[in-house]
Amino acid sequence: MTGKLNVKGNTHGKTRGVAKNECYVLLLYVAGLTPRSSQAIQSIKKTCDEYLAGRYEIEIVNINDHPALARSEQIIAAPTLVKKLPLPLRRLIGDMTDRKKLLAGLDLVIKPQADEDGHDAS
Repeated sequence: MTGKLNVKGNTHGKTRGVAKNECYVLLLYVAGLTPRSSQAIQSIKKTCDEYLAGRYEIEIVNINDHPALARSEQIIAAPTLVKKLPLPLRRLIGDMTDRKKLLAGLDLVIKPQADEDGHDAS
């Protein structure tokens, strides 16, 4: 993997727990095309396609090709996902396979729906 790869979200999928006008700007720092990097890319794309359909941009940065950028962003491990927007900025490290942690890190935690009487359904 060389250079940077930009991926824009598709227009399919479900939107859950996010204002419809919020656009997510994500940077994924990887160290080459390793199995762990590939897993992180797949997990993030799948989650974003489902929860942020058409409202996200992912920039994939290979830190082997851009070490100065990794240093300036204080990236100490790869893969690292940085959520630039919407604020607050968040960093997640790992292969992103834990869906609950990924959703929480992206502020996409689904709030329980209330029943007809206004009680929490969970």
